[in-house]
Amino acid sequence: MAKPNYAFAKRQRDLAKKQKRDEKRRRKAAGKQPSPEQVPVPPDDAGPSKD
Repeated sequence: MAKPNYAFAKRQRDLAKKQKRDEKRRRKAAGKQPSPEQVPVPPDDAGPSKD
């Protein structure tokens, strides 16, 4: 019977944890971005005109 390769199993677990952590971080970052209706847009004619 072949003996288990613990180093390979550990690396696979670590990669899975990292992928899950990165996905969670991406979802949190996407949730923090303000939606377009929340961003204040200044009107085009807000500044003083120079005539």
